[in-house]
Amino acid sequence: MTLPPVYVTDMQVVLGDVRRDVQAAADAGALFSSAADLRHAGFAHHHVCAPGTSAYDLARAAVAPIAVGYERFGAIIYATTLPQNATIADVDDEPIPADVKQLMRYPAARLQAEFGFVDAAVIGVGQQACTGIIGALRLARALLLAEPHLDPILCLTADRFPEGARYEQAYNLVSDGAVACVVTTQPGDFELLGVHHITNGGLELASDDQTVASYFPATCEVIGTVCERAGLRPDELDWVVTQNTHAKAAPILARMLGVAENRMYQGTLADLGHLIAGDALANLVDLHRAGRLRSGDLIAAPVAGYGLNWQCALLRAA
Repeated sequence: MTLPPVYVTDMQVVLGDVRRDVQAAADAGALFSSAADLRHAGFAHHHVCAPGTSAYDLARAAVAPIAVGYERFGAIIYATTLPQNATIADVDDEPIPADVKQLMRYPAARLQAEFGFVDAAVIGVGQQACTGIIGALRLARALLLAEPHLDPILCLTADRFPEGARYEQAYNLVSDGAVACVVTTQPGDFELLGVHHITNGGLELASDDQTVASYFPATCEVIGTVCERAGLRPDELDWVVTQNTHAKAAPILARMLGVAENRMYQGTLADLGHLIAGDALANLVDLHRAGRLRSGDLIAAPVAGYGLNWQCALLRAA
């Protein structure tokens, strides 16, 4: 049986309030590496939330322009990387309360109520680390194919680091931010052909160096599998849109996949850094807005995250 097409559309990206360069981040004690090392890796700036700006504030800002065009959503799939961002409880300033329901003040439920999407079922994705938004797309596609009445579905990811945290993970400069999009059976910007997910729980406590070592083989595997299931080879991809990792990673990955180096895209690397779970989609938005995509272009969007998790969405430009 041929499945109906599912699309991803109306992507929005929101960044933390404050843009600062790598040296300013180093001077603020927000890095593990030196500013020079991160500049060598391709990073120039990142965006952090001002005190008082929450992950929920980022989520709301990303959803607001989408909400204007939709009267309802059948579901909201809300992905967070840090457990702290899966609750609206003020865990920075208050001790753990005796009444733990304070920790169950879920941002997805507040979002549903604030925007009046009363029909929407709420689903939280919270243990897929930086891959969570790709996991949200996978869940949305599966839900639409199983329960078409849920069309359309709002997907989003929003995270900000806690005050005093260092904005570097696995040698990547991190930004606070949010990304939201709509998954629907109505024609949109990108057809979502499939998603593949690998988890290797044995690496859950891996060091940064071990994490980096696992990145290339697992990323090649997750890309290869999602392509194979669509009847494609990785070297048939028109674009591989990655998360923002070390600038030297993309050329290595290109050689391993058999993809031309100029088809590896991470155009927001210097200015955004690693947008926690959102930078692959931020790069896709950037590529789309630059007018470099042609109708029918095949795009892989792989993301790696702690846990360890790897996910890859396969899309086709409309």
